[in-house]
Amino acid sequence: MVISMIKKQTAVLFLGLSFVLRSYGQGAYLPPDRPKLIIGIVVEQLRYDHLEKFRDRLSENGIKKLLNEGTFFRNASYQYILTQSAPGHATIATGTEPSYHGITSDNWYVPLKNELIYCTKDISVNPVGGSYETGLHSPVNLHASTFTDELKMATNGKSKVFAVGLKEHASILSAGHAANGAFWFDNTTGTWMSCTYYMNTLPSWVGDFNAMKYPESYLNSTWSRYKQLKDYYDCLPDTNNFETGFNGISYFPYDLRKLSSKTSRSSGRDFSMLRETPFGDTFTTGFAIRLIEKEDLGMDDITDFLGICYSSTDYIGHRFGPSSVEMADAIMRLDHEIEILLTYLNDNLGKKNILVYLTSAHGISEIPAVLESNRIPAGYFRQNQALQLLRSYLNAVYGEGDWVKGYSEKQVFLNRTLVEDARIPLEEIQKKVARFLIQFTGVASAYPYSAFEANDFGNGNLRRIINNFSPQRSGDVIVTLNPGWVEKETEQVTNHNSPYEYDSHVPLVWYGWTVNRASVTRKVNITDIAATLSTLCKVPYPNACTGEPMFELFR
Repeated sequence: MVISMIKKQTAVLFLGLSFVLRSYGQGAYLPPDRPKLIIGIVVEQLRYDHLEKFRDRLSENGIKKLLNEGTFFRNASYQYILTQSAPGHATIATGTEPSYHGITSDNWYVPLKNELIYCTKDISVNPVGGSYETGLHSPVNLHASTFTDELKMATNGKSKVFAVGLKEHASILSAGHAANGAFWFDNTTGTWMSCTYYMNTLPSWVGDFNAMKYPESYLNSTWSRYKQLKDYYDCLPDTNNFETGFNGISYFPYDLRKLSSKTSRSSGRDFSMLRETPFGDTFTTGFAIRLIEKEDLGMDDITDFLGICYSSTDYIGHRFGPSSVEMADAIMRLDHEIEILLTYLNDNLGKKNILVYLTSAHGISEIPAVLESNRIPAGYFRQNQALQLLRSYLNAVYGEGDWVKGYSEKQVFLNRTLVEDARIPLEEIQKKVARFLIQFTGVASAYPYSAFEANDFGNGNLRRIINNFSPQRSGDVIVTLNPGWVEKETEQVTNHNSPYEYDSHVPLVWYGWTVNRASVTRKVNITDIAATLSTLCKVPYPNACTGEPMFELFR
């Protein structure tokens, strides 16, 4: 009897102790109401299939950690036609399509000014650090608010918002209008810089970082394969005839000291070479971590944000293609950078306090010559030749004149002033241009401006054009190419900028804070990122947001 009572008391005590321990454990690991720091990682020219292709060769604590412990959206894509870098960053930040946020392409032509406008160009600001021309940039052309803008306003400016990236537009569009700072790389000085839109002087820690002269160190080294040759078994041969390479050299190793040395007429270092190597991503990671430390990001209960834009894969992909040994090497080295970043964040802030998302600004087409070698239809659209023939055609129809002002990003811009003075109906000449261009090999369609002024289309490529269309910034005629076809550019063997799967389908992974392990196959729009962030952080949506929260992250 006594023994029985002792057993019962022991059992009750054990259960009570277990409950206390479980409760204590839950309390210790209960995430905060909001993440303390959001890290938005955007990799340029990273296709969805790249992560699947190299998954078994990635480290356990890098991108694979995101995939294994986070929520992986396998069917995320951009729903507009001009899949370029700047529209991608702007769409992620604003949660809406280019037709609303205004960054319809990396560049656009303004007929009345007879000027090609770069998406973030702003001559009203001054450079802070770096060289003059590289500092004339701001978010002046971004029409919509961003998630970070809404976060700043919702916290009465107490949230800290920064973005870093080699490209100025990547950093600026990720940071938004109300950010504390955006930093980008200057090719002339080899340093990080900003502009007076964000600050009047560089923080002292940035000056200290620049003084370390890391780019010189990287460019004095050799870019060799990161792993053993067997780890590149599913890539094109390192030596092949498809790639442009550097000065005709398209195989490992690459002597960066030699490649980055300027000609004898202009001695010194060509720091732009850093962008063309994986060390550009290494440089970005080091600066991002220093920023987190020096700006005390995530150190209080008010949510902070840091956008990290990795661009080296973009430059490498254009020169070598998505199936090259160089691209595989860049991705596996990027994985190491992600590992360094995640290790730092988990060790210093803790997984429960951070929210990380990783995605891409766009994909990339396979090299047309590679496709053709496999008997897959593909080719190059030689836009300069097409434009020359178009000008001759318009001269024959309407008389001698400068009828075409420019061509940029698959768009033809007409001389509106000349057309008006000649009393030619604009819609008429637009249609003639479209009908002429559709005759070229590789052109899938050509649509006149007038087709999109008042029409509403369902799904498909016409809807994607609508999502990219701006009356003030779009061309008079928009051209789409057949699958596998790309525009021919100097020193580039392939390109993106199409609505097809290889350009629009990108990876999207969430990690940390309250994110569970899951794999989601339903189709989501990249515009959903900003809507999800706003809902998770309980702040208003960006003012032009058309995305919807990803409900899988709220379970």
